[in-house]
Amino acid sequence: MAAFAHWTAIALYLATTVVAAVSLSRQSQARLQPLLTALFACAVAAHAITLRFVLLTDNGFRFDLSAMLSLITWAVALLLLFLSLKHRLTLLVLALAPLAALSEMAAVHAWGGVSPQADISPGIAAHALLSISAYSLLTLATLQAIYLYWLNQQLHNHRPSGISRLLPPLQTMESLLFGLVAFGQLLLTASLVTGALFVDDLFAQHLVHKTTLSILAWILYSILLWGHWKNGWRGNTAVRWTLSAFAVLMLAFFGSKLALEVIFPRG
Repeated sequence: MAAFAHWTAIALYLATTVVAAVSLSRQSQARLQPLLTALFACAVAAHAITLRFVLLTDNGFRFDLSAMLSLITWAVALLLLFLSLKHRLTLLVLALAPLAALSEMAAVHAWGGVSPQADISPGIAAHALLSISAYSLLTLATLQAIYLYWLNQQLHNHRPSGISRLLPPLQTMESLLFGLVAFGQLLLTASLVTGALFVDDLFAQHLVHKTTLSILAWILYSILLWGHWKNGWRGNTAVRWTLSAFAVLMLAFFGSKLALEVIFPRG
């Protein structure tokens, strides 16, 4: 069952790649768009099924690099699928589909000899997977924000590059940014909720820095999404809020490690 699901997802992603490439080369997106969307949706659904076998094995939960890449690739593919129902993202689908197929191939094996974790509860595993997914999507959102800042500068100076001409319009790329932020925020919310439910004490000495800063990042992302929905925030305003929230989120991880291991080491 697991092997069949993997190869089905890989085949569907490769078929999606071919149809997306043909759609671009023949400039017939309107005619091929329904087929492309259907193939991509089936690929994402098959990928979701394979995650059951990738993340949960007979020996425990997998947190190795290949398993995490498969999870993150699926999350991004799911987001692109939803956005492609409203915007034409053929080029982005063309870029992601082969990467998703490669992640499926890599997910069959664990990299670096990392053994599955058999000594953690399903609740803690869910918290860890949600945290990794949220951090990864919000990292992608930050990279997207940096690209949008650069693109805005190019357009302001009337010097659009060749790369920007190939990608979807600015408004569509901004929709992708807020989609990444919203999806990442949803996962970050779920991470905080599962942490509160399954971690013994989120505000214990070794977790208080990470918990407090994660909540602060959640507040900043919430303000950004509210400002976009209520006041139409976009452009450099959205970029500044995205970068600020991400900086706090990174402090939640690296700053807590610095505080525990360097500033307040436990003797």
